[in-house]
Amino acid sequence: MAAIPNQSIAGVIGDPVEHSRSPAMHNAAFAHLGIAARYERWHTPAAELPARIASLRNEMILGANVTLPHKIAVLDLVDHRDPEVDLIGAANTIIREADGTLTAANTDAPAVLATLRDDANFAAAGRSVLILGASGAARAAAYALIQANISSLTVINRTLLRAEELLADLIESTQTQIPIFAYSNDDSELAEAIAGIDLIINATSIGWQNDQTPLDKQYIRPHMLVFDMVYRSTRLLHEATAQGAQTLNGKGMLVRQAGLAFQRWTNQPAPINVMMHAFDQENR
Repeated sequence: MAAIPNQSIAGVIGDPVEHSRSPAMHNAAFAHLGIAARYERWHTPAAELPARIASLRNEMILGANVTLPHKIAVLDLVDHRDPEVDLIGAANTIIREADGTLTAANTDAPAVLATLRDDANFAAAGRSVLILGASGAARAAAYALIQANISSLTVINRTLLRAEELLADLIESTQTQIPIFAYSNDDSELAEAIAGIDLIINATSIGWQNDQTPLDKQYIRPHMLVFDMVYRSTRLLHEATAQGAQTLNGKGMLVRQAGLAFQRWTNQPAPINVMMHAFDQENR
């Protein structure tokens, strides 16, 4: 990687992005390491995405994080993709290379496994997993967990076709032989399908609204770990705690994926403790 120019810029691309804690984390990391750079929120509706990605070729840009709903759409707008990105079918990080080309990466996938392991003492191997949603984050989680040798994978989505497409893509890319199932939110067989699940992951945006949950509490059992990628306390997590389940929010995943992106942009190890503290200060 070439030397980082003074007053470099990175940012988060999504719609919406007003809630993002990424600026606090990355700006604290830049300051800690003495890097003359800043990190911004770039609100980007779908119609403006091609222009936004093209703007990343500017020599002052380090790269970008990509969040909902653009993690799949960006794949056709970059020059290069990490091998894992093609297997996952989604990217959450873009790196501007020294020659001005753009590379798509996925730091969500390793962050999922590290968060489960380090924050919940949860080993994925041999466990049955349910993912709520068919987003780019859902794809990353599913890929990571398949690679970690889970025993089965179930995806529930409002639109059954999208859940089926996600699973078909992952079966093709990973050649997995584990049992895989897709359901819609209103399927009459949900209770039976969920009863034996060990890990529930919410990969939808439901949870930013206090009165909404992606899964009725009747399906949650005390033996389960419920992991909500939303990095705040949510109705899903409150109800899971009341049901006796172990819970985990998305804070650890957010910080870890940010740290991996930071390292790709700067070629320096991310100061994770600094980023975690900045998140906590911003979230007070």
